Amino acid sequence: MEWKAAVLTVSDRSARGERPDEGGPLVRALLEQAGYAVVKTAVVPDEQDEIADVLRRWADEGSVQLLLTTGGTGFSPRDVTPEATLSVCTRLTPGIPEAMRAASMAVTNRAMLSRAAAGIRGRTLIVNLPGSPKAARENLEAVLPALGHGLEMLCGGPADCAALRD
Repeated sequence: MEWKAAVLTVSDRSARGERPDEGGPLVRALLEQAGYAVVKTAVVPDEQDEIADVLRRWADEGSVQLLLTTGGTGFSPRDVTPEATLSVCTRLTPGIPEAMRAASMAVTNRAMLSRAAAGIRGRTLIVNLPGSPKAARENLEAVLPALGHGLEMLCGGPADCAALRD
């Protein structure tokens, strides 16, 4: 099955046109290389209500099974993407950000500072990625191979949990 995905970039400067969005297009390209159809993209400022509104709307439309954000996961007072994500999710998936942080720790000890979250709303999996293109790539590549299986289970497909794993 071809999964449909969306990519939401969270960045004040990119939303104001002061800096080009590099993370969103990179995440889109990685998803497309993995066989996902990216059907929605947008850039929003670091405003919790605005982020949550887009996440809620895109998930509730039912047109995407995977919704990735990039940006807003650090310690800056304006970094509120995890809070927006947690406010719209009905079930959490803590293993995904745990795996991303663990993989990134092999690259830099600063990975422990990521506040990325992940969860489920309806039939959509929402995952926060860092805003740095390098870190977004590292984090997405750490979890992307397992996401298809999760989406199969989420969408009621014939996911075989006992199948041979990597």
